[in-house]
Amino acid sequence: MRVETAPDRAEAPEIVVVPHTHWDREWYLPFQRFRLRLVSLLDGVLDHMDADPRWRFTLDGQMAAVDDYLEIRPERRARVAALVAEGRLAVGPWQILHDEFLCSGENIVRNLELGMRRAEELGAAMMVGYLPDQFGHCAQTPQILKLAGIEHACVWRGVPDRVRAHAFAWEAPDGTAIRTQYLPEGGYGNAASMFEEFGHGPSSAARPLDGGGRGLEDGASLLPGRAAGFAEAMGRWYPRGGPLLAMYGADHTAPAADLADRISAAGPGMRLDTLAGYFAGEEASVDGLLRVRGELRSHARANILPGVISARVRLKQLLGRAERLVERYAEPLTALWYAGDARTFLDLAWRRLIETSCHDSVTGCGSDETAEQVAAHMAEAEQLGRAVCDLVTAERAASVPLGSHLVFNPTPVPRTGLITVDVPAPDGEPGLVTGDGRPVPAQTLDTAPTVLDDAVHPATDLPIVLERVYGRVLFGQEIRDWTVSQDDRTLTFHVTSRADAPFDIGDVREALRGAEGEWRVRILADPRRTVAALVDVPALGLTTVTPAAASAAPDGPVTATENVLDNGLLRAEIQEDGTLGLRTPSGQIIEGVGRIMDGGDLGDSYNHAPPATDRLIEDPLTVRIEPVWSGPLLAAYDITRTYRWPASGDFDGDARSEAEEDVTVTTRAELRAGEPFLRLRVTFDNRCEDHRVRLHMPLPRQAASSFAEGQFTITERGLTAEGGFGERPVPTFPASGFVAAGGLAVLLEHVTEYEVISGGRELALTLLRSIGYLSRDRNAYRDQPAGPQLPTPQAQCRGLRTVGLAIMPYVAERPGPDVLQAAETYRHDLLTAAGYGPAAAPPPPSREGVAIEGDGVVMTSLRARDGWIETRLVAQSEEPTTAVLHGPFTEVTRVDLRGRPGLPIDVHDGTATLALRPWEIATVRLRP
Repeated sequence: MRVETAPDRAEAPEIVVVPHTHWDREWYLPFQRFRLRLVSLLDGVLDHMDADPRWRFTLDGQMAAVDDYLEIRPERRARVAALVAEGRLAVGPWQILHDEFLCSGENIVRNLELGMRRAEELGAAMMVGYLPDQFGHCAQTPQILKLAGIEHACVWRGVPDRVRAHAFAWEAPDGTAIRTQYLPEGGYGNAASMFEEFGHGPSSAARPLDGGGRGLEDGASLLPGRAAGFAEAMGRWYPRGGPLLAMYGADHTAPAADLADRISAAGPGMRLDTLAGYFAGEEASVDGLLRVRGELRSHARANILPGVISARVRLKQLLGRAERLVERYAEPLTALWYAGDARTFLDLAWRRLIETSCHDSVTGCGSDETAEQVAAHMAEAEQLGRAVCDLVTAERAASVPLGSHLVFNPTPVPRTGLITVDVPAPDGEPGLVTGDGRPVPAQTLDTAPTVLDDAVHPATDLPIVLERVYGRVLFGQEIRDWTVSQDDRTLTFHVTSRADAPFDIGDVREALRGAEGEWRVRILADPRRTVAALVDVPALGLTTVTPAAASAAPDGPVTATENVLDNGLLRAEIQEDGTLGLRTPSGQIIEGVGRIMDGGDLGDSYNHAPPATDRLIEDPLTVRIEPVWSGPLLAAYDITRTYRWPASGDFDGDARSEAEEDVTVTTRAELRAGEPFLRLRVTFDNRCEDHRVRLHMPLPRQAASSFAEGQFTITERGLTAEGGFGERPVPTFPASGFVAAGGLAVLLEHVTEYEVISGGRELALTLLRSIGYLSRDRNAYRDQPAGPQLPTPQAQCRGLRTVGLAIMPYVAERPGPDVLQAAETYRHDLLTAAGYGPAAAPPPPSREGVAIEGDGVVMTSLRARDGWIETRLVAQSEEPTTAVLHGPFTEVTRVDLRGRPGLPIDVHDGTATLALRPWEIATVRLRP
């Protein structure tokens, strides 16, 4: 780092005071209770801005606060827009202040896209990547901001110790660097101490704009001294001089009502401005600045509160599932295969996804009421995504014969994958063929009962029995036929999954008119089986599978014999203690995979804190192994282990309780044809409190680092974390798509906390963390409270808990395209929908959507936008690569994240190629 001599400070530097509020939309209070405070606060701010033209205000970098306010005060929209146009009120660029590690990269982009659009509708977006309170920052944020036209970032938490100046060059993995303002000496409230005697210090709650307890005369006498102290403390962070950024604000607070008078009385060395106004005078150049590459997750200068990664794991599961459904199913289906318009539904789904990504929402560090509301909004986003999928597949399934199934491939490469469908099976093993006539290997998983009910009723009860029929649905299936036999007084209904023959319940009633005595009523279902089928589906395309006379023999059969699963690509042997040993054709051997470890946690939703006297439970009391399926396409065992875990924490003794609970943990180990990874699903009833449950995997070789996929990149991390502030620098980290170390990758369904332990010899993933407080004033791993000491009994996460993941060995030093592709396959199953077209109609042939090839190239979205098909690609590679796009398009162009056009790309015979830098994010539009 170059050391520069500070310039002559004969004159005191100018202090730019930026009044603002940091608004947690939902946190220790649920959204509507906080919104009531927001409306009161902004009423006062706007009134004072109307009364005094000197006032300036920055609304926390997020449009959600504006939208929430205007929903209650729509009559003030014009006034807000006028203040934005005058440059006195800074809004945007984000829609919400998100947690950068707990949502997808696409969610971050849509957050910025929505926030900038909403801000521009009011007049202008603040062109500053303001990130004041996120618990660390992901590596690709500089590239995301630059691609949206934003030249400055502003951060607080996560900045490493080697940053010794207010500005540094923050560099994304692709080399994009952005000038970044660090907020030292207190973060977004670093100037609150100048005004705290006036009743608006950093710890005050939301208050009316009454100016506090001192008058202007007292304030004028105190402010110059305070300002001089501020300038002295901040001066060392400005080696090149320039105006000092004084952030005057705190959580849910407004500035003093007579702030403008106080600033004017303090003299010419201090002025009011917005954050946008401050940066308007700052160069965007990064020349000569210290360069910091990648993510910001250092504990050196502020708490980053890493325990939020594992607090209320269910929220992470809900958001991950909803994001995948909208990003990779609903939007591509709509863009490629739907003739109508589903934008309103998709926009609403995205609104919910973005809002719940908030750094006090998905994190789980709020009250129980807040967590319930967040979970409901996540579920709503998933329901909207599923509704759009239903809408599109229903339109397409109308041309698929009754009894057949439509299959959609959500990945941009041709795919051979396993589906599970119900098919007619009158005799023997069911057979399947594609719409193109190719045989489909199939395996029976379950056989449905054919006799659903067989009972005798008095004739007087028959009208009541017939009331069970809803339309033509009986026992969850549709009536295809019925008979009445007067000779033996028998009424028989024949039901099936879908029926197309006419049916009228009035005809049945007429046939039973005058019935006497006792009648036998039977409901008989057509023979059906649930089968696994191995289907070839084109890239982002459609195919159909149709019942046939015989099934094709599967290639590379999967077997399950004597507690061993084998599919030719991976062999998994279940040991006596319930762990697994893995073998690969290349000779890799990994023993002890899947060990469960239970330990104490006396921390809170922000920081894990084990008791001083911990009891770690890892040995099961009993182990039971049961076969589920034996192949040839799918094989699985259930491994059931029982434990006795301490029932709760002993806070007085800094230990765990003597009382214990019996806990049963069931792990389903599953191998599928063609997959080089072992699927695991761990389920248990959490009956304990104040503890952490982790899944341990020994590594094939000692690891010096880990690799975690998430937010458009793969981040390499060491085995330790940088400390320096009052927080234990624990090396627990988040991973989204997968985490890999030492030759073993774990493929994930949602953001998961992991740690490489035992000197790089083992990987531990957090399945559950049970805690009972939002924040504890006494936390062994954190000096300061992170919020109010509020009980959160629901954060103990009692009840049934299930986590799914997959284990994949690899041979290279770092995970390559094979791991990336496996993670894509694991996270994005083929989607099926039952056909309901005429049974005699021929099934439609397979159709390709858009194919995208390239080593390390990952598609993160594909949607309809402005008359184009827009797709986003990321080069998840350390080397330059080329993306090759195939499809029915004639025009291709690159655009930025806001959809503004860039360079056109040549198209030849429906093929376009795009050269990509390592880790480059590229947005491409295709016109059919």
